[in-house]
Amino acid sequence: MTTNLVKCINLVLKGTRNHPILALVRAIYYQLNELFAWKSTEAYQRKRVEFTFSEFATQRIEPNMQCAGNIVVNQFDRRNEVFEVHEMPSGKVLVVDLARRRCDCGYFQVERLPCRHIIACCANQRLDWQVYVSDVYKMSEIQKVYRVEFVPLDDTETWPDYLGPMMVMNPALRRKSKGRPKSTCYLKEMDSREMHGPRVCRLCGGQGHSRSRCPQRAGPSGVGGGGGS
Repeated sequence: MTTNLVKCINLVLKGTRNHPILALVRAIYYQLNELFAWKSTEAYQRKRVEFTFSEFATQRIEPNMQCAGNIVVNQFDRRNEVFEVHEMPSGKVLVVDLARRRCDCGYFQVERLPCRHIIACCANQRLDWQVYVSDVYKMSEIQKVYRVEFVPLDDTETWPDYLGPMMVMNPALRRKSKGRPKSTCYLKEMDSREMHGPRVCRLCGGQGHSRSRCPQRAGPSGVGGGGGS
């Protein structure tokens, strides 16, 4: 599994290195433009049909609202902030703190969406559960993210001259023009141990020589084959 992962990373890095920087920047720029245009249209249509929250938040909240009916709520604070909830029929007991936005189940803190325990407490005290939904799930905030529009790049010859800092190439990283190219494979720990360990012959198992220089490669008559009958 580790070997396959390393090979995939090497393939991506080697393939990217063969492309010009301008082509990579242009490809990323147009892909971002396509993504922002698509997400902006999606957010506008969802806001037009009067959806308050994103599709992800809606899919998470609806099952929690259905499960909230099987929860018994006990109030432990006169300010309607701390509750003890009992799940039925399992009988599991959890503590909900609305002021600190905390629930023992942990889902409320991770997703910043009201879990079934939060919804049950709000229904018991006639509170608005939408207050406990993070702003990142509101369509009004999502529209602001994709409000920025990309401009066409035009022809590179019409671009203004670059006046910023200049990048200096490292000559030590330049490819060899002659001879065998230097390997750029990212080695894992197993490969490093095999490279730094003693050389082992795959024919006789001895150390200090390879299979091509093994003494047992030639038979008694000097003919290769190990002299087997």
